[in-house]
Amino acid sequence: MLGAVILVGGASSRMGADKAAQDWGGTRAVDLAARLALRAGAALVVTAGGDYGWPFVADPAPGEGPVGGILAGAARLRREGLARCLLLAVDAPTITPADLAPLLGADAPGAAFAGYPLPAVIDLGSLPHAARPDWPIARLIERAGLILLAPPEAARERLRGANTPAERAALLCGG
Repeated sequence: MLGAVILVGGASSRMGADKAAQDWGGTRAVDLAARLALRAGAALVVTAGGDYGWPFVADPAPGEGPVGGILAGAARLRREGLARCLLLAVDAPTITPADLAPLLGADAPGAAFAGYPLPAVIDLGSLPHAARPDWPIARLIERAGLILLAPPEAARERLRGANTPAERAALLCGG
C-alpha cells in the first residue's frame, strides 16, 4: 500500500514566508499537496518537518537537508504497514495527478523524473540502510536504484515548484 511524505521542513528563506502555509487560491500549499497524495491513493499522508494538522514527524536533522525528513517519514509509514511512498515537496502544490501517473505506474523500486528529485515514488524496502540525513536527495534516489523517467514537458514548471515569490506568482497565473 502507498503512503505519502510531504517535505515541509525547509527554512523558506528565498520565499520569505513559510511555504507550507502559503495561500494558493484559498488553500494552503500543504493541504493541496496532501489532497494530491490522497487522490493518488495514499492511505496515510505524513508531513515531515512541521505540524500543519496532518500526521507528522519531526525532522531529525533540521537544517541538514530533506533526506532526514524522508527517512523519518518513511519510518512512520513502515510502522503503519505501508510499503511504498510518494514523496512530495510542499513548494510544488500545483502538481496534478496526471503529472504523478508515470511515477505511480513505475515498477519496483520506484521512480523519479530526471532533473527533478521530487516528486518521487519509492518502495520503502529500497531505501539504503546507510542513508544519512545530510545526503542530497539525488544520492538517495541513486542508491535506492530508482528509475529516472523523462519529465512530461507540460509539467516542468509545476515539478520545479516555487522557491521565490516570482516563481509562486508564475504558477498561480498558470505557468
